[in-house]
Amino acid sequence: MVSLFQHARWAHDLCIDLKEFIAMNRSTLSLFATMLLTIALVTGAAIPSASAATTTPEWVATWQASPQPVWEEDFLFPTHIPTSLHNQTVRQVARLSLGGQRLRIVLSNAYGTQPLTVGKATVALPQQDGAVISTSLSTVTFGGQQAATVLPGASLISDPVDLAVAALAQVSVSLYLPNVTPIHTFHWDGRQTGWIVPGDQTTAAEFQMADDSAQTTTARLLLTGIQVETDQAARVVVAIGDSITDGATASLDNDSRWPDFLAARLAPHGVAVVNAGISGARLLSDGMGVNALARFERDVLAQPGASNVIVMLGINDIGWPDTAFAPDASPPTLDSLIAGYRQLIEQAHNRGMHVTGATLTPFEGALPGTPLSDYYNSDKEALRQQANDWIRHSGAFDAVIDFDAVLRAPDNPTRIARLYDSGDRLHPGDTGNRAMAEAVDLEALLPDFESETLLNQSSAMKEISQ
Repeated sequence: MVSLFQHARWAHDLCIDLKEFIAMNRSTLSLFATMLLTIALVTGAAIPSASAATTTPEWVATWQASPQPVWEEDFLFPTHIPTSLHNQTVRQVARLSLGGQRLRIVLSNAYGTQPLTVGKATVALPQQDGAVISTSLSTVTFGGQQAATVLPGASLISDPVDLAVAALAQVSVSLYLPNVTPIHTFHWDGRQTGWIVPGDQTTAAEFQMADDSAQTTTARLLLTGIQVETDQAARVVVAIGDSITDGATASLDNDSRWPDFLAARLAPHGVAVVNAGISGARLLSDGMGVNALARFERDVLAQPGASNVIVMLGINDIGWPDTAFAPDASPPTLDSLIAGYRQLIEQAHNRGMHVTGATLTPFEGALPGTPLSDYYNSDKEALRQQANDWIRHSGAFDAVIDFDAVLRAPDNPTRIARLYDSGDRLHPGDTGNRAMAEAVDLEALLPDFESETLLNQSSAMKEISQ
């Protein structure tokens, strides 16, 4: 065994006295460097090089639909889905925020009570009315197998699929369910037409609708996420919120929610935006989905590549009490809302995420002529104002987006401006959603992105598109 002393002796013999080394002329140094290079090449030693450095491909979230438990038939809103599926194919279309050469799909059985079997799954580039481009059809596997089982309470990520999809382009996902499958998990407000057709039509370029079992739905079934592989150090902004974020009144099949418009702004910069909004969601209490504190880990922190989160929650906590949604519920206190916000901020900061808070938007006169017409009153408005004051001025959030200031009417700040109103005095329409996205300060949202970098990347994307 070679002793430590012998190692030191060898080092001493090989070392050149520092003064002699400095005194070497340039040609001698060059020869010395050449000798080192030759030794490295012969022995296979690595030579560091900035130009040789490569980025390891990463999987990042590019689309999301947060799972919800299916509610009972006597709930205020119908589910718009069958109670079960059997020997049927579900085809859904999703617009990706970032593109890539390969993708993976994520299925969810979060609220199921029994295993869920998928007999076959495919992805493709969509056309109109449920059709797909036949040459783009690719079979999805799970652990190398076409069939897969999703256990109760679990999710399942597919194997990578070679399908090139551009940023802001759509992908079609088809799932065949061979067995009787009760549906306990869905995303209610998908704002995108999906198709449920008989038999295994996962590889059909166009559907064969043989009987009246064919139907459409705007809910999301089983599909809860899509990921893409990227060679660059991409980041993901997650928007968590309620129906305003989920896009409850955005135009159908138009990808016009405010996170969609924000995704269009950020895609040229290699930044994905995924939507963790749930219509009816609340910060502190369950509703049309579990409370935000309970789902924050799954819907935000666990999203691959998640680096930033925008939090827009609280208006349903304020508005639901004393309505048909929650007739016996007590309104939250400002302190309880603040405690909820602080919990989300702390959890995100523990993962190194940047947290942006969004103010709660005007809602005077909300939902007139509905069982929820008591959604607004002066006490609730006072609480909204107090919550917004804390969001703006507490310094608890890393940044703030003042959506209240964007949407409120100049002559009546407790109401949404007519230009931005969808018509129900609560939710913005497409124009309002666009205004919200355009009001986001990208440098505040992504503080480590220098403005020059944002401008250069934007210019480069314009040149590519021309």
